[in-house]
Amino acid sequence: MAYSIKKEDVIKYDPHELKNFKLFTHEWIDNLNFTFKPSHFLSNAEEYITVAEELFKNAGWKGDGVIELIWVPPFIFSEWSMNNDALGIVVWHVKQEEDGISWLLSPQALPFNK
Repeated sequence: MAYSIKKEDVIKYDPHELKNFKLFTHEWIDNLNFTFKPSHFLSNAEEYITVAEELFKNAGWKGDGVIELIWVPPFIFSEWSMNNDALGIVVWHVKQEEDGISWLLSPQALPFNK
């Protein structure tokens, strides 16, 4: 039998804590088959989406596209990160339709933006 944490245990922080996340842009994330709707993990997903929208817009996002989640496995990060968070991280993502730029909110620095 395969084991996974419960969906309701994936995001363990309040919406306002997104304001402490690191914001990145990346060209281009074109495989959206592995993005997830926040409502699949949060009963109050709209509260989180509202904060993420504000942060993305303040950084220059045009407001088009759908905000979703991307799971990043722990082996992508350094040994220290892997030892301290064996579950990986969840990144908030929106792909701007106008130009295909992806906007990301991450609880920690991403390896490609050091």
